[in-house]
Amino acid sequence: MAGRYDPLTRTAIRGGRTTVPPAPTPGTPPGTGTAPGAATGTTKAAGPGPRTRTWTPPGPLDLGLVLGPLRRGPADPTFRITPGTVWRATRTPAGPATLRVTQDGAGPGVTATAWGPGADWILDGLPDLLGAADDPAAFVPRHRLVHASHRRRPGLRLTRTGLVLESLIPTVLEQKVTADEAYRAWRRLVRQYGEPAPGTGQTPGQTPAPDLYVMPDPRTWALIPSWDWHKAGVDAKRSATIVRAARSAARLEEAAAMDLPAATARLEAIPGIGPWTSSETLQRSNGAADAVTTGDLHLPGIIGYALAGDRDADDAAMLELLAPYAGQRHRAARLVLLAGTAPPRRAPRMPRGDIGRL
Repeated sequence: MAGRYDPLTRTAIRGGRTTVPPAPTPGTPPGTGTAPGAATGTTKAAGPGPRTRTWTPPGPLDLGLVLGPLRRGPADPTFRITPGTVWRATRTPAGPATLRVTQDGAGPGVTATAWGPGADWILDGLPDLLGAADDPAAFVPRHRLVHASHRRRPGLRLTRTGLVLESLIPTVLEQKVTADEAYRAWRRLVRQYGEPAPGTGQTPGQTPAPDLYVMPDPRTWALIPSWDWHKAGVDAKRSATIVRAARSAARLEEAAAMDLPAATARLEAIPGIGPWTSSETLQRSNGAADAVTTGDLHLPGIIGYALAGDRDADDAAMLELLAPYAGQRHRAARLVLLAGTAPPRRAPRMPRGDIGRL
């Protein structure tokens, strides 16, 4: 069980959503006139400057809805939303990278700028990151609430980062604790053991990146001492799972290119990774539209209440309700959560703990 959702859906339950406010003064993006779904070539500034790419999505695109699930709490050191822009710091196979994505409010085009050794890698994957590999047209609403939520959000696409460990580690931190505890641990460990993101600070001729950090590499995760896990509020079971995953990082990253059953089996071969953790990870790394989350503390009750008026639904009942959406069950669950129809609370919130104070 776990007492959290991704930051986007938790906000949606309360009737809101992650949004990107319009840019103050959007400029003319390079590559104007690109055909829908296509991208211009990558350009490079003189010297060690950033690289830039423009891309036109094949349909409506809402940056907040697409990239919001990658944010781990409002103070995530690897993710930031500023007016008109989403910033993301990541560790690619080619090295650290900072990505800045801006959507011109006057048109469908997206402009992305990247810094660091992994700039080319992250820009090459920009279409998948923004949902190009997703097929929203394959989804057919079967419930009135789902239909209404789907109609209100034409820009919802499922992101695919192609990076497994990046999504797996914060998901393990979220096992069986409150969201606040998990977010606090993620912030502390990334700031302590990660590195400042490329482009952070003043870059001549460019907008400086916000105060972002790139998460540690696998070897660093595996070498974090027990007392620092404890200070971050991470118990021995979760820290041991992360260490095992870090030691098998190369094998786990291969799952990003696998189909859902094979990728699930690859992740769950690591002790401490079960169905909840694997589905939450593959929803982000693989853009898995059918990776429905089971084993969650609240999700079955929310789905059951929204679709059948059953606030006491378990995993089996939830899966039965989502059966008409086979192949698209994760998207259906997202749309239910975004609709904000949750059962009335009958008990206090789960109390926040902090083993680092013990």
